[in-house]
Amino acid sequence: MQAGPAPTPAEEADAAPAATRHGSGNETYGALVWRRFRRSTMGMIGLVLVVLLLVVTIFADFFAPMDPRATHLPFAPPDMIAFHDPEGNFSLIPHIYPIGDTGEFDPVTFQPLTGPVLDDPTPTGFFVRGYDYRIFWVIPANIHFFGATDGRPLQLLGTDKFGRDILSRGIVGARISLMIALAVVSLTTIIGTLVGISSGYIGGALDAWVQRFVDFVLAFPQLPLYLALTSLIPVTAPSNIFLTFVIFVMAALGWAQLSREVRSKTLSLARIEYVRAAIAVGASDRRIILRHILPNVLSHIIVAVSLAIPAVVLLESFLGFLGFAVKPPLISWGLMLQDTGTFSVIGSYPWILSPVVFVLITVFAFNALGDGLRDAVDPY
Repeated sequence: MQAGPAPTPAEEADAAPAATRHGSGNETYGALVWRRFRRSTMGMIGLVLVVLLLVVTIFADFFAPMDPRATHLPFAPPDMIAFHDPEGNFSLIPHIYPIGDTGEFDPVTFQPLTGPVLDDPTPTGFFVRGYDYRIFWVIPANIHFFGATDGRPLQLLGTDKFGRDILSRGIVGARISLMIALAVVSLTTIIGTLVGISSGYIGGALDAWVQRFVDFVLAFPQLPLYLALTSLIPVTAPSNIFLTFVIFVMAALGWAQLSREVRSKTLSLARIEYVRAAIAVGASDRRIILRHILPNVLSHIIVAVSLAIPAVVLLESFLGFLGFAVKPPLISWGLMLQDTGTFSVIGSYPWILSPVVFVLITVFAFNALGDGLRDAVDPY
């Protein structure tokens, strides 16, 4: 009988016992998930982006080069970044050339032409002193990761209609946008998991009534309901109260889908032999749910959370664009997009669309991370 092709070293390593590959003992479930997750290129890219995004968000004032509330020239175009000095010599520290009047005129429209002012670059550096802020709202500081060393305005993405730096507002606004997303997803995860597991495990009349209520919540058209509920709070209400109400409305309408998914997983797990054995030996319902059902549902919940965060970020951006999510003086990506309400403004000042880039990066990062986790935790 003809022998098959010899296995490659990689196949032999995969076929080897875990104790042989790792020294001693078997791999834990977390180690197996991490080993599979590392093979996903997009998943690792998403993980790195999410970590960087969280670091920048936590230390937003440190990474923001300008005071996000300071006003300068309205609708100023982005400064030009170059890694050479005015003499043309290469430099590791980028030189920033502000955009100003070149002294020339358009030969057709006779409008003054603007361009980089090459003879007056803005001196920049890392870890420079800037506006005062507090780390974790307690520790006073004024050191920034990057900025102008002489205190001049640094507008890498231009300014909005009030002359505020778009890059700094985007970095600081990530706090509110991600805080809303994390708060909403945390509430929906807790409520959806508790309702789904309880309904699927107990069953009977409770399951029937709970599922009819879930159907009732899912039947509502969410966008009109969001607008109707957020319009109930007075416009003069403080920003913190308005923000809390928005989080409550999003969470109240977002838990139903996860509860339906968790219920279906619980119904299948409740028929497995080790759960029936635990029931036979007299284990309490609380112990069965916490020790046998919840750990097996947790992988699905983790993936659902990673995919729900970008959905909430998009929803907050859309509601903020309509003026129903965040009110000034708070800053969010959706609130920044209100300046893009007219085509004439976008055509004349296209850099005000920069907050869209922040949203795209966040959505891509969490979606890539969620896809990688979904493949890694799949036992099949």
